[in-house]
Amino acid sequence: MRTLFSTADEKPKNSFRRWRETVFERIVPVELTAADPEAFQGTLEVADVGPLLITRLRQSAIRIEATPGTIRRRAKHDTLNVVIALNGEVISSQDDRTAIQRAGDIAVLDWRPVLIDVYSYSQALFIEVPRERLERALGSTRRYTALTLGADQASTSLVTTFFNQLVRTYAGLPSDTADQMAAIGIDLLIAGIAERLAREAPKPLQGTLIVQRAMAFIEANSGDPSLDPATLAAAVGVSLRYLQQLFRGHERNIADQIWQRRLEIAAQRLADPGYAHLTVGTLAYGCGFSDQAHFGRRFKHRHGLPPGEYRWRSLNSMPLVG
Repeated sequence: MRTLFSTADEKPKNSFRRWRETVFERIVPVELTAADPEAFQGTLEVADVGPLLITRLRQSAIRIEATPGTIRRRAKHDTLNVVIALNGEVISSQDDRTAIQRAGDIAVLDWRPVLIDVYSYSQALFIEVPRERLERALGSTRRYTALTLGADQASTSLVTTFFNQLVRTYAGLPSDTADQMAAIGIDLLIAGIAERLAREAPKPLQGTLIVQRAMAFIEANSGDPSLDPATLAAAVGVSLRYLQQLFRGHERNIADQIWQRRLEIAAQRLADPGYAHLTVGTLAYGCGFSDQAHFGRRFKHRHGLPPGEYRWRSLNSMPLVG
């Protein structure tokens, strides 16, 4: 990671002021109160991987508070903040919940009022992730903000290991590979949150959480041509009949949800110059379609144009409808 700021490079009387300015610029304006401003030590390292802004903070004891006033100064409503504690202890309070994080624990924070206390020198990764990806799979963030994903949960360990390795190796990745790695990291995070929600949910919420887990699995595996309703039911640990009942209760159809997501991804890639080197058939296969003719029929029915024409119009800034 690239070092953006270190108090070791500053005079003690200026170091904490400069630290505040750097945090404001990189993350978001917040109120910072150091336990001992004159002795404060901190290092801020950064890595931008695809759409992810990753910041590693090493810092002395400090209180971090985002208030309605500070949030208005630079709102980031299209992202969420994922905090991975690497050592020390981080305590975050938001939405009437408190996450107590130690090494390997994870918490998600929204850009709403939040209070973070660091009582001793600690190290953590702060990762800005697209809000839409998590909300599409898991619903409102108020269900999982400041919810501790413990390091003892297998999926949490996978997330922590993945991002620790990613920030070590990202510099050598081509841009399209970096985008793919970022997507994998987000998928792992979604799976971890879904697992955590399912562990302690009241029984009336279990059906909703099973649907959310199924949606997260579709998001992560839509490119697999073998994904079908039966495979999905097995993956979330319920019978196909029960999963169909749950989806109907949410006014959804399992097969339609799978095909819809595949078509959405295909449309995004057809309009992306980064995928322009791929034939339509290769792109279709990567989105979970095993038959190009079938893909063409479904795509035209969904988007009103054949895939090739949709790509041409998108890449040449032409209207997509007549």
